[in-house]
Amino acid sequence: GYADYFADLRTIVIDEWHELMGSKRGVMMELALSRLKTISPHLRIWGISATIGNMEQSMQILLGNFFTEQKIKVVKANISKQVEIVSIFPDEVERMPWSGHLGIQLLDKVIPIVKQSNSTLIFTNTRSFAEIWYQKMLDAAPELSGVIAMHHGSISKELRDWVEDQLHAGKLKAVVCTSSLDLGVDFRPVEMVIQVGSPKGVARFLQRAGRSGHQPGAVSKIYFLPTNSLELTEGAALREAMHRNIVEDRLPYLRSFDVLIQYLITLAVSDGFRQEEILQEVRSTVSYASITDDEWNWLLSFITTGGEALTAYNEYRKVVVEQGVFKVENKRIAFKHRLSIGAIVGDSLLYVKYVSGKFLGTIEEYFISSLKIGDVFWFAGQSLELVRIKEMEAQVRKSKKKTGKVPSWQGGRMPLSSQLSEMIRVKIDEAATGMESDAEMKFLQPLMHLQRDRSHLPKKNEFLVEYFHTNEGYHVLMYPFEGRAVHEGMAALVAYRMAQIQPITFSIAMNDYGFELLSDQEIPIYEAIETNVLGVDDLLKDIQASINSTEMAKRKFRDIAAISGLIFKGLPGQKIKERHLQSSSQLFFNVFHEYETHNLLLQQAFEEVMDFQLEEARLRKALDRIAHQKIIITEPEKPTPFAFPIMVDRTRERLTSERLEDRIRKMRIEFE
Repeated sequence: GYADYFADLRTIVIDEWHELMGSKRGVMMELALSRLKTISPHLRIWGISATIGNMEQSMQILLGNFFTEQKIKVVKANISKQVEIVSIFPDEVERMPWSGHLGIQLLDKVIPIVKQSNSTLIFTNTRSFAEIWYQKMLDAAPELSGVIAMHHGSISKELRDWVEDQLHAGKLKAVVCTSSLDLGVDFRPVEMVIQVGSPKGVARFLQRAGRSGHQPGAVSKIYFLPTNSLELTEGAALREAMHRNIVEDRLPYLRSFDVLIQYLITLAVSDGFRQEEILQEVRSTVSYASITDDEWNWLLSFITTGGEALTAYNEYRKVVVEQGVFKVENKRIAFKHRLSIGAIVGDSLLYVKYVSGKFLGTIEEYFISSLKIGDVFWFAGQSLELVRIKEMEAQVRKSKKKTGKVPSWQGGRMPLSSQLSEMIRVKIDEAATGMESDAEMKFLQPLMHLQRDRSHLPKKNEFLVEYFHTNEGYHVLMYPFEGRAVHEGMAALVAYRMAQIQPITFSIAMNDYGFELLSDQEIPIYEAIETNVLGVDDLLKDIQASINSTEMAKRKFRDIAAISGLIFKGLPGQKIKERHLQSSSQLFFNVFHEYETHNLLLQQAFEEVMDFQLEEARLRKALDRIAHQKIIITEPEKPTPFAFPIMVDRTRERLTSERLEDRIRKMRIEFE
């Protein structure tokens, strides 16, 4: 068997470990290594990683018991890479910034950079952005036709390979790409990198910068192109983070029982396993070090009988025990399992349809899962009420209500990292105290002055709340500068807590810098702040009451069900429709929810929602920070430069694109 085959294995090298570590594939790696260490006692494990904040922890996770037994060596390159960050400025500062439109207007500043360099990579954050940039560049400079190309995940593999080969050969002037070119692609000819819009994180930005000047001693130069003038703050913040050597941590997945169940069945499909030996190995990993005997016994019972809830069904009795050895004897079960090994599960799109059946479009599942039945949201320029979610369809009817949630689209939901958020707060503080030294912040002075005149510029010990009335209604804006994911949780939380003071409904909108609550009645903001709507007390209880955490957990559970082998995704070429997977995983979820609440896979679904979707730990930290800040409430007569982009984002969903441009122009004239 495999034990003999690997007995003489000497070395395993894992490249780009930082990428694996923040995913369930990293957990699979930990388990595989725990097995190989036993089989081959002389094994050496190498991990190669870019810089990450929690380097120590990442070594611990890769090496497991080798780390605790101090059998480690660290090799660090002591050359600090020279990175030069250059922001591209518009001709004049917009005092009322809004996201999305500036980027393309700076096209005429990008073309000369492309023409002067041998080759340039242009990174955008989303696929749709990449498509737009590629088209617009060809329109603006037709002579580039044939020497610029596009590279992103939805393009066929042949085409992507062709683009990479052409780049290698130095035949392309420019490639517009998404994160699909982030990793480990070593293109010597690339001279220049341009990042369009916020990279959302320091590590990501430096990784992209490192694509240019890919030789020792060469300076990496990266241009930062803001999509609205306020985003220039991020250029300054990225530079600050680089000087301070601050990069993000990668959050590891701990106690992912779906991956462990899959691994145990994989062992059972091959030569079988003895449980005491494997338990010892599993506990040597960081991910499962804390597994209790009860949990272990639950897992063994789950793979042999299907656990309490499924014990009546033969197909879930996958593993049999013979003389202490756990193994899979049924050929069909083994065959299906081999096809399902892995931990990558894509996010699905839901169809939005009227109850009558008319199809409106697709929407990302994560957005719909946060709504409750009866909630109103804006989609395709219409106000819609959610009637039911049936398998992979969101059924809706038209609504008369004017307030509703706005879906955030376009991968634009990559939230700002907390490290970058912190540097942005540093830069805003410098502007507030007149200490700005970066070119970006000096350029933004007119915008910052307008913010100060109309409302206030928050220093680092202050937290700004704005309250004003326009013909749309009453607006409350808060600016934690913590990134979209945290703001989503915080906005829902504050709205829920305010509704406890008096019955009131809100439209919620947010971006990376703050969030808005809009209502058609007066908002009791002073009372709310006094009753501590931003407090940490009862946080978990209130989060769960304010969003539909069961529906979110249901969605997470589908991935967990697929990885743990509860549902089978189908044979190659005859994939089972998402709908069926969804209905069967929901069935399991409901059964466990009702009859087996201590089911480890069920608990895992709720934990993943809290840790990864709502970033509960980070939300708690942000609220702690606010608790120690001085809360400043202003009542500006008109919307402020900080408020404007958030209000525009909300408007965007209600209007078609042509009308949007007009509407924003009017808004700007009205509020300038």
